[in-house]
Amino acid sequence: MVIVVLVVLAAAIGTELYTRHLASSKVASAVQCEVQDSASVSFAAFPPVLWQYLTSNYPDISVQTAGNQVRSAKGMKVSIDIRNIKLSNTNNSQGTIGSLNGTITWSADGIKQSIQDAVPVLGKFVTGEVTTNPSDGTVSLKGLLDSATVKPQIVNNGLSLHVVSLSALGSKMSTATVQKKLDDLTSKATQNYPLGIRADNVAVTNSGVQATFSSSNATIPASSGSGQDPCFANL
Repeated sequence: MVIVVLVVLAAAIGTELYTRHLASSKVASAVQCEVQDSASVSFAAFPPVLWQYLTSNYPDISVQTAGNQVRSAKGMKVSIDIRNIKLSNTNNSQGTIGSLNGTITWSADGIKQSIQDAVPVLGKFVTGEVTTNPSDGTVSLKGLLDSATVKPQIVNNGLSLHVVSLSALGSKMSTATVQKKLDDLTSKATQNYPLGIRADNVAVTNSGVQATFSSSNATIPASSGSGQDPCFANL
């Protein structure tokens, strides 16, 4: 009897560990596809993930990206808490989520790298110090002779860097041209996500920029057919 109980217990634990690992890998793959950075995923400790799978109800899933980038934005990291997930496959969706709340942190150095990549003509001049100014909500980038000051804002449900001032000696780029390139950078990085995710607010910190985003009562995109999202194909 003792041996039978131990075997059953070992099998249950093994199955739970395998299921938890498989589920975490599938969610991580979907997130990695969306943000183009590696991610780690954890499920609620209770009830067991095997039970969550059998009932198609997941009370809490936490996601952390590595912080290398979010799409084209270097040095950006995402933390997400997803609650009350209910799976139910139909032609148009794979289920629903009750709420999603997340935080984006964008380091000052990451902002500089991103601007250097997105606006090469400006970026090659702005190679020096990056200063965040929490008091007025701006970020200043300075080179030997040139500088730029941008103010993070929420635009079109995503994050935007508004050009407050620009001094790029030797460059013929106008403020409007630089603004367009920055808008292209931030829109690609922080807009057009599934689940109705939208930015709520943004603040400048001592180390960079922090923004919060959320969604509620959202539909999980279908893996195939109408409304499909390729990043959710294997979910």
